[in-house]
Amino acid sequence: MSLRLSMQLRNFGQNGVDIERLSRLAVFADELGVDRVLVSDHVLFGNALDAYTDPKNGGIEGGRQPTDSDGCWLEPLAVLAFMAARTQRIRLGTSILLASLRRTAVLAKELSTIDVMSNGRLDVGVGIGWQREEYIACNLDFEQRGALLDETLQTLTSLWSGHMEWTGLFAPEPVEVHQFPRPIQTASDGTQRVPLWISGTSHQRTIDRVVRFGTGWIPWGPDIAEPAAGITRMRQALSDAGREPNELSVETRIVVPSLRDGRTEWSAMQSEVARHHALGVTDIRFDVIAEASAAYERELIEQIVSEVDAITSS
Repeated sequence: MSLRLSMQLRNFGQNGVDIERLSRLAVFADELGVDRVLVSDHVLFGNALDAYTDPKNGGIEGGRQPTDSDGCWLEPLAVLAFMAARTQRIRLGTSILLASLRRTAVLAKELSTIDVMSNGRLDVGVGIGWQREEYIACNLDFEQRGALLDETLQTLTSLWSGHMEWTGLFAPEPVEVHQFPRPIQTASDGTQRVPLWISGTSHQRTIDRVVRFGTGWIPWGPDIAEPAAGITRMRQALSDAGREPNELSVETRIVVPSLRDGRTEWSAMQSEVARHHALGVTDIRFDVIAEASAAYERELIEQIVSEVDAITSS
């Protein structure tokens, strides 16, 4: 299977976001053969950013939150709608969206609208996040974030069917509701839905979430570097549930060197990409961090596409 290539766009920055550069990189990716562009999500920040490094909170040991509390983060779905109008063929995704922080009925409408307006190019990666303050500010229980995500995903898929029975605090009895347009993409089971990618470590709760809702898995924590055992468990669980295990997509992040670093660094990248491909990873994610001239950024993206194509065709 050929590897797909995803580019992370930095819709955030400590001192603002360069909208022109953000748009330019998406257009370059679209023109040069990158398969997807991805954006990430934070609604707001508290002050306890060290929670990002605590796996018990959903963080990642040894990681670093990329901005301070007063960093600028553009809302990812608004960014993807903007990118849909600027691009022609590239897929548009989140890695990741904190889906539970949104009102689910409104979120379902937003996602299906972007899917329709982009002609079926939307992917949605979701996760529970690591920050208590975001849940508090959205009037949600941080300790119930896993259950909240499961409920969100179940409601999304039900609404995308076009109609469902709605129950909840303000519905004393179930009421039938209808929501259109539906997403224009069709899953392997024939349902119309946006592909959902589930982020998390390969514990049982994440596996169950992938089996119920997932098109793909975004490894987190120790599974980022060593996803093989998690991939095996995920695919076995899919098989046990009667789903085709080889349909599972798996994304991982690869650190790509600058072209100025020479061939030695590219050789190391090739080895790492080839290793993950052999383990069953289907999607390689990279980002262009250092700002440079437009010509250099285009050259870098073109080189990355060429290198990954060479690995998967050898």
